[in-house]
Amino acid sequence: MKKLIVLISLVSLSMAQAQEFTKQDTLRGSITPERAWWDLSYYDLNVKVQPEEKAIAGYNIIRYKVLEEHDVIQIDLQEPLKITGISQGDQQLDYSKIGPAYFINLKKKQIPGEYNELYVQYAGKPKEAVRAPWDGGFSWKKDGNGKHFIATSCQGLGASVWWPNKDHMYDEVDSMRIAIDVPKDLVAVANGRLRETYEYEQGGYKLYEWFVSNPINNYGVNINIGDYVHFGEKYDGEKGVLDLDYYVLRNNLEKAKEQFKDVPRLMKAFEHWFGPYPFYEDSFKLVEVPYLGMEHQSSVTYGNQYQNGYLGRDLSKSGWGMKFDYIIIHEAGHEWFANNITYKDIADMWVHEGFTTYSEALYVDYHFGEQAGNEYAIGIRGNIRNESPIIGVYDVNQRGSGDMYPKGANMLHTLRQVIHDDEKWRSILRGLNKDFYHQTVTTQQVENYISEKAEMDLSKVFDQYLRTIKIPVFEYKIETDNAITYRYTNVIEGFVMPIRLLADDTELWLEPTTEWQTEKVKHGAAAFKVDPNFYVEVKEL
Repeated sequence: MKKLIVLISLVSLSMAQAQEFTKQDTLRGSITPERAWWDLSYYDLNVKVQPEEKAIAGYNIIRYKVLEEHDVIQIDLQEPLKITGISQGDQQLDYSKIGPAYFINLKKKQIPGEYNELYVQYAGKPKEAVRAPWDGGFSWKKDGNGKHFIATSCQGLGASVWWPNKDHMYDEVDSMRIAIDVPKDLVAVANGRLRETYEYEQGGYKLYEWFVSNPINNYGVNINIGDYVHFGEKYDGEKGVLDLDYYVLRNNLEKAKEQFKDVPRLMKAFEHWFGPYPFYEDSFKLVEVPYLGMEHQSSVTYGNQYQNGYLGRDLSKSGWGMKFDYIIIHEAGHEWFANNITYKDIADMWVHEGFTTYSEALYVDYHFGEQAGNEYAIGIRGNIRNESPIIGVYDVNQRGSGDMYPKGANMLHTLRQVIHDDEKWRSILRGLNKDFYHQTVTTQQVENYISEKAEMDLSKVFDQYLRTIKIPVFEYKIETDNAITYRYTNVIEGFVMPIRLLADDTELWLEPTTEWQTEKVKHGAAAFKVDPNFYVEVKEL
């Protein structure tokens, strides 16, 4: 979820570890026995949206594969919405409930290898977003012409805030139909491709049927409703022709035609760095919404008021942040890191946000040069607080520090320097998106992959930056004109990371430890300075 980094304030990890989590936290955040025995295959979600009442009603058909025998299945739906009926085949099913977790008693024998369906009906007035997308739910707004302007957002909070589903990130559905009934003077936009529209003879409603052919995570599913007009273009990408579609409010069409020119530019940059856009089959959409924006898969939402920067501000204070629309670049970057590669547990949210914040610097690098990208990456360090670690608490739906954005990005920027081979670094970024294509991952998988492909043990670097708030301090002193004495302090035990010093056109690589070492140079030791692209503190003694 997207967001002015400097406004994010999260409790420290030490406080979180001391916190007493509830049973509901565990039911929400863990792979419970009632989730583990079945694998998602298909959702058929049907929702009627009643704007005047701020109410919805509908059903979800959940198709799944049986992995092992069990007679209870967990489906989640958050109050004030209520499940009004559950059936399998022609059998109505009973359930018990703990908070948003419904434990449904199945009558049919669940045979491993078979596919079954669960029909879940629901209705009510969903939670209204107070400050979307940070505090999600339904946003019920009006546009400048007084027309309804509605959208959903739910990262962290959970997709079950507006529809019944298996609300845990580890299991992505393989494909999905999303059918939305809305008043006929409005347009409904969801993920994937529009397959059909149907206007009812009576009742004043119109159905929009969308279909997602690729795996999709729960919070990536969205619906957006408004007085939209549509325009689009074709992008000749690495996997062929990609459809780029844009849905904007009627009064903003001309502004959007100009502002959305960033989209082909980002595709060019990100396909270079990360590999092919991961969802050619489902197209790419940018959809205007009444909040800042979110990375909904193939339906990226936009509310940056048609201006460059983050609501007109440069988060890097380098000047480069005003060369592009932050929300377009950042949210679309999530198509690779969040939607293609998705965390299994929100404690590893840095996999989404660290890489995607770094993608902003890579966008600048591609279009304006490496030095510009470096200045952008270094500039966003000013938003790092170092109050708590980046990684959160597992199995209780608890994310880590907001530093996952700028600090995560600067850890990656540092790794690029450590690897010291841009083509190898690019191959790692592309390899992640290829080898973990449409998969959910743990941070350990990502860390191990980067170490393996870099042919370097980077485990201590990850531990230092992700699991502590310590920033390595490079201490040095100039003993003579031809010698530098140096060491690391403020590091974890066993920390190893080479570092580069620069002097004019000369570079000097050192291998600091916590013990003092001395490196001889031919002349001019005092001229060498630590490369600022390494995220370390420097102390001259």
